[in-house]
This record gives sequence, structure tokens and C-alpha cells, in this order.
Amino acid sequence: MAHGHGHGHGGCSHDADPLETPERGLEFGLYRRIDLQRLECLNERREGSGRLVFRAWDERGERGKFVESDDDEELLFNIPFTGNVKLKGIIIMGEDDDTHPSEMRLYKNIPHMSFDETVREADQEFSLNKDVTGELEYPTKIARFSSVHHLSIHISKNFGAEQTKILYIGLRGEWTEAQRQEVVICNYEAAANPSDHSVKQVMPQSHFIA
Repeated sequence: MAHGHGHGHGGCSHDADPLETPERGLEFGLYRRIDLQRLECLNERREGSGRLVFRAWDERGERGKFVESDDDEELLFNIPFTGNVKLKGIIIMGEDDDTHPSEMRLYKNIPHMSFDETVREADQEFSLNKDVTGELEYPTKIARFSSVHHLSIHISKNFGAEQTKILYIGLRGEWTEAQRQEVVICNYEAAANPSDHSVKQVMPQSHFIA
């Protein structure tokens, strides 16, 4: 397996890289807030492989974990979160070849999105550069992505290959627990309106014999 070749990032980030800090790893901890059992990746060649690219930032160099597209170059990730997310940035890491994604489109809060629905205007689009070390971050419009419970990532193009290959996707942001909606059960009979119950009450007469 080939390692990253730098592209302005100082080569492989294994030794004394200023970006290789625990704080940066914590910033990209939103993968822990994904409901992986419900995550969908459309057009993945190998079933379930789309989940593999969402992992810890310091594990992004595990090049045996990746997803490849099947019929064409497109991939569509439907990512449900376990709460509400304020999404601040995304990293897309691939190989140093034409299989690397070149365009990414983001949609928020459209569960089970299909390729047919990608014709609608995206909430944000990015032209991507090749990133083989997982350090190039694309900042989102935070005001637009401040309350996201479901994120769809549409990889619409690559650099010219028939298939697309992604090694790692990093999500940076904040997570808050979803507010559960309490179900209010009203017991109307607890304070019934007498006019609604026009039942004559018959008082029994008691007769006492002296």
C-alpha cells in the first residue's frame, strides 16, 4: 500500500508534525456520535465498507479501511447522528491518483436521501484537492449547519477514474444531546364537565319501619 506523498503537508505526519496533537484528534471526535448501525452508503462496492472511513483521527492512516464506489464514481453517505451536531469542518482523505474525490456536496436533515434527490441545491459544495495524509480541512458554513441530526455527503465527481476511493472522512464540530419530546397524556375525565354527562342520578329511597 502506498503512503502519502506530502502535497505541501510535509510528507507523512508521523514524526514531530505540529498538526499531530491530541487536541486536533479530539476536535474530530464526531465519529463517536454517528449511529453506525443506521449509516447508509449508496453505490458502495462492498457492503458495509462506507462505515469504515468514519474512525478516530489518529487512525486515519489505516489504509486497509476504505470504501470504493461500484457502478460509477458517485458515492452518497447518509449519516444519522445520535443527537444534534454543529458541524464546523470536514476532511476527505484518498489516494494520490484519479480515484480521489474532486467534488463534495453536503445536505442536512434529509434522512435516507437517494441519488435522485441530489438534483436539489446542496446546502454547501466544495471543490476538493487531493489529500493523502488527512490534514486538509474544509470549513462549513456553521450558521447553516448549527443543528444537524442527519448529514448527507454526496461525492459527485473524482479526478477522472471510473471508481472513487475514500480512505477517511473526518467530521469536526460540537454535539449536544437531542431534546426528547415529552408526550403529555391528558386525562380529561379527571375534571369532567358536568354538562357533558347528563345522566340522571336516582337517589334510592330508604324506608324505615318503626
